Amino acid sequence: MSFSDHATPNDSVHNTPAPGVKRSSGLAIASLVLGIAAILLFWTVFGGLVLGLLALIFGIIGARRARAGGAGSGKMSLIGAILGGLGMLASAVILAIGASILNSDEFENFDDCVEHAKTQSERDACAKDFDKEMND
Repeated sequence: MSFSDHATPNDSVHNTPAPGVKRSSGLAIASLVLGIAAILLFWTVFGGLVLGLLALIFGIIGARRARAGGAGSGKMSLIGAILGGLGMLASAVILAIGASILNSDEFENFDDCVEHAKTQSERDACAKDFDKEMND
């Protein structure tokens, strides 16, 4: 008895799902993964804005395909899009707070103080003054 290296028609693998089985969408999975990453990395520009935007785009496309009857999970796409949007929103808030601090008079005073400081103790005094001004 010998085994043949040739495949028979019964050995072939079918890529079509069985009737009644829903196919998973790569866009839905990508949206969910990117949305989770955007939530976890919202404090970075790349994580919050870029990954969040990609999650939102993939989620919307995946939800539309699922609604049109194509392959995919509409709920998973929707959750990924929502998480991506939340990551983008949180990142935008962090950027707005950072921009307002950098454009403040207190930060300009701190920057001037540090530029004119000659020793480390003078720089430390600048940092203490800046902290005091920000907390008042």
